[in-house]
Amino acid sequence: MQSQLSGSHQKIYERICQQPMPHNLQWREVWAMLSAITDAKVMEDDKGNLKVTRNGQTLMLHRPRGKDLADKKELMQVRHFLERSGTIAPAPAANGTHLLVVIDHREARIYSTELHGAVPKRIAPYDPFGFGRDLRYNQDDSNGQRKPEQKSFYEAVTKTLRGAQQILLFGTGTGASSAMEHLLAELKRNHQDIAVRVVGSKVVNEHHLTDDQLLAKAREFFVAV
Repeated sequence: MQSQLSGSHQKIYERICQQPMPHNLQWREVWAMLSAITDAKVMEDDKGNLKVTRNGQTLMLHRPRGKDLADKKELMQVRHFLERSGTIAPAPAANGTHLLVVIDHREARIYSTELHGAVPKRIAPYDPFGFGRDLRYNQDDSNGQRKPEQKSFYEAVTKTLRGAQQILLFGTGTGASSAMEHLLAELKRNHQDIAVRVVGSKVVNEHHLTDDQLLAKAREFFVAV
């Protein structure tokens, strides 16, 4: 069963995975987030260093001199450990909600449209190099084949949609260049119970729209439906 985090622990998890890399994560916040992962085993030695094991993966984390985890190398190790030990999804949406998913190849944002001023859940694909990752199919020069989309990204998005009454998708591009189309295809192929709740998908220029403008468009759509 996939682990889930909620509240302050989920926010720390999202900050670790965000781009650019955060600079002011507190050691105790990271420690608490790792300890909150239900299937992780966390051990602290007498010097305050941590050893975390989960699904066959091990993370050794040295306690910093100050209160912040300022070492970018160690922060990257935490990020790699979280990805390699298995995806962790935000807590599922509450029953009866109307959700808006704004998705491109770098990030998915999930809004509850009932809440004015809603802060979206953010899910980003795993990036082993820390520079931001584009999930579009890339041509592999070695064999002329296209590299597949990262399945764990779409699975993490799917986890947040369970329990929603209706779902609306906003994205950019069409066909193979559209992360929205890939998500919709994944839902239809492997999550029919969620796919039937998708009431529409629209191409929008999300980079020129604020959160409030995106939510307004979604509410208008749901009212019309």
